[in-house]
Amino acid sequence: MKLKEFAQQIGLSPTTVSRALSGYPEVNEATRTRVLQEAARLGYRPNINAVRLATGRAGAIGVVMTKTGDYQFSEFMSGMADRLSGEDIDMLITPMAEHDTGDEIQLYRRLAESRRVDAVVIHSPRPRDPRIALLSQLKLPFIVHGRSSTEVPHAWLDIDNEGAIRRSTEHLLDLGHRRIALLNGREGLTFTLHRLAGYTEALRDRGIDFDPKLVTHGDFTDEIGFHFARAALEQRPRPTAFVAGSMMTALGVYRAARTRNLVIGQDISVIAHDDVFPYLTAENMTPSLSTTRSSIRAAGSRITDLLLQILAGRETTDVRELWPVELILRETSRPVSREQST
Repeated sequence: MKLKEFAQQIGLSPTTVSRALSGYPEVNEATRTRVLQEAARLGYRPNINAVRLATGRAGAIGVVMTKTGDYQFSEFMSGMADRLSGEDIDMLITPMAEHDTGDEIQLYRRLAESRRVDAVVIHSPRPRDPRIALLSQLKLPFIVHGRSSTEVPHAWLDIDNEGAIRRSTEHLLDLGHRRIALLNGREGLTFTLHRLAGYTEALRDRGIDFDPKLVTHGDFTDEIGFHFARAALEQRPRPTAFVAGSMMTALGVYRAARTRNLVIGQDISVIAHDDVFPYLTAENMTPSLSTTRSSIRAAGSRITDLLLQILAGRETTDVRELWPVELILRETSRPVSREQST
């Protein structure tokens, strides 16, 4: 069935039908819903090649994949795939061996010049991120997973990283812990700076001095969590609690505690930030892990939805979402005892 035939059958103009299917904001929601329902009922699907020829669009969204945090990336991409299902839009995933902003800059230039994608998603932004300035200059639509303090206006979706780590640290302080270790992300990233700010603010409010020996930065891996936690537990006095940047680093803390014959939830408290992944859930860890929860799969779906709205004409300066983070208390956050601090 051609567009003109479909439009005649449902009593609308071909232009209205085309704009409704393409997500243009000037089409009201009732009309859009009706067109989508009728398209499903009649089995109508627009000719994707004709659509791309008419609009000049590639029909793809670009995402750069670095080798670190693959488990988080897969969840994010699953959320994107959920939202793009039935949209006739592909994902172009470009892997990079190392996280190198300079290499990414060149990659985005190639994507813009080749017109292989209609828009891109930026991950792990920095406060003065050159990728944002470049994409704005190239006029390639984009959205940032996270946010940047750059003066260049940009669309973004972020979680309250500062509030998440502040609440975790405050809760442990309420339980009597005073030596709290932080396993943070890579240095220089916006979310890492926000998390460090939340941690230091919580300590400052209680009159506790910041100890740099209790903080480490790195990728969210079990191995990094293990090595830092093992070294931290050799300090005297040792930390009695850990705030882990992800469940993967929390696994490293669990492993390090076992090597010192310490029991998580009794000798050491742990709170981690991360989502509930299909293959690793906080409830099923032994003991069950206290976490700050924010779904990265939901973020992937929502970012894709916002990017589609931008492609349909929404102003990028209107797209700014900051998601709150929920603190879920389980068995690994317990009051400190006198024995724990020695």
